[in-house]
Formats: sequence, C-alpha cells, structure tokens
Amino acid sequence: MNITERFLKYVSFATTSDENTGLTPSTPGQMVFAKHLVEELTAIGMQEVTIDDNGYVMATLPANTTEQLPTIGFIAHLDTSPDMKGKNVRPRIVKNYAGGDIPLDEKENIILSVGQFPELEQYKGQDIIVTDGHTLLGADDKAGIAEIVTAMEYFIAHPEIRHGRVRVAFTPDEEIGQGAHHFDVAKFGADWGYTMDGGEIGELEYENFNAAGAKITFHGRNVHPGSAKHKMLNAMRIAHQYAGMLPRHETPEHTEGYEGFYHLVAMNGTVEEASLAYIIRDHDRDRFESRKREMEHLANKINAEFGPGTATIDIKDQYYNMREKIEPVMHIIDLASAAMEKAGVKPKVQPIRGGTDGAQLSFKGLPCPNIFAGGHNFHGRFEYLPIRSMEKACEVIINIITMVK
Repeated sequence: MNITERFLKYVSFATTSDENTGLTPSTPGQMVFAKHLVEELTAIGMQEVTIDDNGYVMATLPANTTEQLPTIGFIAHLDTSPDMKGKNVRPRIVKNYAGGDIPLDEKENIILSVGQFPELEQYKGQDIIVTDGHTLLGADDKAGIAEIVTAMEYFIAHPEIRHGRVRVAFTPDEEIGQGAHHFDVAKFGADWGYTMDGGEIGELEYENFNAAGAKITFHGRNVHPGSAKHKMLNAMRIAHQYAGMLPRHETPEHTEGYEGFYHLVAMNGTVEEASLAYIIRDHDRDRFESRKREMEHLANKINAEFGPGTATIDIKDQYYNMREKIEPVMHIIDLASAAMEKAGVKPKVQPIRGGTDGAQLSFKGLPCPNIFAGGHNFHGRFEYLPIRSMEKACEVIINIITMVK
C-alpha cells in the first residue's frame, strides 16, 4: 500500500473528538481506528505493538545495529477536529493541478478559491487531495499517521539500512487538548520525539502558544418585560457587554506571528443565564498570565455593576510553550533541519499559532518539536493535501532515523 492509498483509507474512519463526553478516547470511532492501526502495524512487521484502554497505540522498530544510538519517537493523533464534520469524508485527487480555483461542489458553489487561499498556486503541476466541500479532509493528522507508518514499512522492507531503535505512537483527543493527558512517557521510552502534525511543507516548530480555556457564566433575573424596569437582569445582554470589554483587535482574525489573542468559541444563553467560552493564547508567558488576569478583572467589573455573583469565571490552563524545554536540546532541531534539506525541503522554522501533543509531552519529559504533515486549511471544508508534501514528510522521517548519531 503506498502512502496515498494509506491516507485515503485512514480518512474513511470517523474520528471526530468531543470535549463533552468526559471519556478517553472521547469518541468510539477513535478506538475503532486505533485497533485498525494495531492490526496494520502488526501486519507490516512492527514489534511491541500495544494499545491501552484509552486508545493509545505504541509500537517499535527494533534497532538493526550494535551502535549505541538514541531511541527516536514519532507521534501523530487519531482524532479530527470537532470544528467541522468528519464523517463520510469523500476525498478527491486533483491530478496535475493546473492552477486557479478548484470546484468542490459545483451545485452548491463551494469553491476552493485562490483568491481566498493564494498559497494553493504554489502546487501547480502536483496532485492534490481535496474534500467534496461538506466535510474536513482529515490530513490533520491522518497524513501524519500515514507518513509514520509508511516510513516504518520502508525500513522493514530494507533491513540493510542501518538504524537505531524507533518508537511510534498514535494518540487520541489532541484536537480537544487532551492528547498527552494519558501518554505514558516512560513506557514510550524515547530520548526525544517529533510530532508529525504541522501544516505546509517545510514547517518545523518548537515554539507554541501558552494556552488556557475560560468559561464565563452570567446569572440574570427574568421578569415579565411589561414590568421589568429596574428589575430584569438580561444575562445575554450582560454577556454581550462583557465580550465588548475585551480588546476588539486582539482576536485570531487580527493577529499573526507572536501576537496573542482572546478567541470567543461559543456562546449560549437565555435571559436567566448565559455563557461565553473563550480560548486564551499567547507565546509570551507573562502576557499569557496578564490575559487571564484581565478576564478575571472584567468579570469583577461586571459584578461591581450588576451585583455580586452576576458573573462567575472558570479558567483552566491547557498547555505551555515548549520552547523552554527544547532550547537545552537544540540538536534535535538541527537534526530535523538537516533531514529536510537532504530531502530537498527548505526548513521554515516558525512559531505554532496553536499547540500539539508535543507541547505537553515536552513538559512531561519527552522533548518533542513538530514537523510538517503537509496539509493546508485544517479544520474546515477547504482543507487540502498536496501528495508530494506528504511524500516529502515521509522522506524526512526516514532521513532523521538514518542520520541520527
């Protein structure tokens, strides 16, 4: 099975995660996919293939040399984002892309437009996998899984190529920030690892956001509108007031690079009770802490105006910037850069405007930067994956393993 066939098989599994179930994995489809991978890893000849009750899959490519080489790990996640439907994915390969817009569903006028996504044209002449416009694709992170499995199959088919011990792992629930929660670093037993979970070709990332989630609940008082003067407290209007107190341009649609933001991701409400859910992001730890304090301060201002207990806020940290854990072992970044250059790929070292399992794993003792998986426009209907980018990511994995000393 080649890497494209493997990827197309993987996206047939519905693995959308769900932060509301309280389970690990959060959805049953992830366990179905995990068990499929166990069967596949066993079939291609991987050793020590395991799956635990939480859906974490691990396997070993044993060393074929007596040299004392480090154990390297490669990690990708099973789930797809709940931001977009991930069931009944119907991928299509656009052969020898000629440039210009790509119709995804002509009847409903759903177009992958170069006007909106100009980077698409850098893939002229390549084969590109797209969606039918009604689901995400799943390259985040099934491309990463396909790249890792294909690289392992390559080494098994070529025992003459010297390599050290390699560990691979596939994790559930990365998209809801829980992918590393039950990851057994000691069991994994790698000196360091790489998540194959980045975006476009060349991405190499060892800086990510510090991240937290915040839920603000507003308690109102419902009174018949005909006699509501000085009596009613409309929780929805108070929630709207709170949202307007945050800096209007410190949002995802107005920021880039190292700029942090507040991102309103959900809102619900009645007159009696309303809620806002935010994610808070910043690369700088001090600014990150300041953003959390600001949200608490604004809740206090609401309570000062409308009465104690009108607004309650719950903030929970999710992950931290891995940079502080990677900088002492920068040779692992140098290795990945050299492996890309050997594959003819120019490294693009840049901060992640998001997070990966690698961030949490780095703080659990497994330094784990992030390498491109090759896709674009993750989490939505306009997601696409140039096949050459996926093939190059696989080549980078192979190069890292053969170049490690």
